[in-house]
Amino acid sequence: MSDTSLFPRGQAAIAGIGCTEYSRDSGVGVFTLATRAVKAAVADAGLQLEDVDGLCTYGVNDSIAPNILAQALGIQSLSFYVDQFYGGSVSLTMIGQATLALAAGVADCVVVYRALNGRSGVRVNGSSGSAGRQPWDMQFKSSAGYIAPSQEIAMAARAHMLKYGTAHEDFGRIAVQSRTHALDNERAMMRTPMTMDDYLASRWIVDPFRKFDCCLETDGAVAIVLVRADRAKDLPHRPVLVQGAAWGGGVTVVNSRSHIVSTPRPVSDRPTSSSQNSTTASPTTCSRKSKATASPTLEPCPGCSPMVRSNGRRDRCRSTHTAGCFPRDTSTA
Repeated sequence: MSDTSLFPRGQAAIAGIGCTEYSRDSGVGVFTLATRAVKAAVADAGLQLEDVDGLCTYGVNDSIAPNILAQALGIQSLSFYVDQFYGGSVSLTMIGQATLALAAGVADCVVVYRALNGRSGVRVNGSSGSAGRQPWDMQFKSSAGYIAPSQEIAMAARAHMLKYGTAHEDFGRIAVQSRTHALDNERAMMRTPMTMDDYLASRWIVDPFRKFDCCLETDGAVAIVLVRADRAKDLPHRPVLVQGAAWGGGVTVVNSRSHIVSTPRPVSDRPTSSSQNSTTASPTTCSRKSKATASPTLEPCPGCSPMVRSNGRRDRCRSTHTAGCFPRDTSTA
């Protein structure tokens, strides 16, 4: 985020959090899950339900709308609410929306929540048979077999492997590390230690993803309470200030005009009117494939020496310097 951003940095804070049990079958509806999580979050913040005048949520026809939930919570009149279609990173979008509402004075206390029966109810793999609203591009993707997120993202993962030489073990390190963290999380559903051999022996879901690459389909709900920063100082917990949020869209792994694993340059990296014709490269550019020739070459990183494995795939950079280097490979360090 640039220094010229108008986002209200530090003006809103997370003051409380609440959640239900995470399970494969909650035995209740999303209405009940949402009310339980919101009540727990409000109590954790040291507030009352009558203090809440804003509700934000998101989903894909698998949750409960905030204007309906407000009635169950006894909220007489909402000053602000958002019910956005979609999932994934929209959770962060909701925090940004709540922050803007608080900074603008539209609301005084906003609860962001997500409730779903992701295993016993509407499932993202399409097996639930739900006839709910689907993303607009599903009409094009379903004919190619793009039903679940793992199928779509697998295309980007395979492209990443082809472009950068990423191996199955690289994905495995993420899964093993995630399981290691889960061992210390009492709310985690899978807390059995896992090794790389366990990962590689797990069944395929969609190449190159195995079972342990994919997230669980879970029943549960979580909610967080946001208030203005000056008010949060008087509440029980140390507040977590919201310092920034950003929105983006338009380019996906399906419709990108560039390479499937490429992303648009951040605004700060785009040429200005005075430098549009400049082709001078930064002296600290790290090792990466050159886009200047049809046959990609490697430009040496100033902080490391390029190494090539016996199979011809370039080794990872073992240093921790400039962004853009190949990820550090701790397994061979």
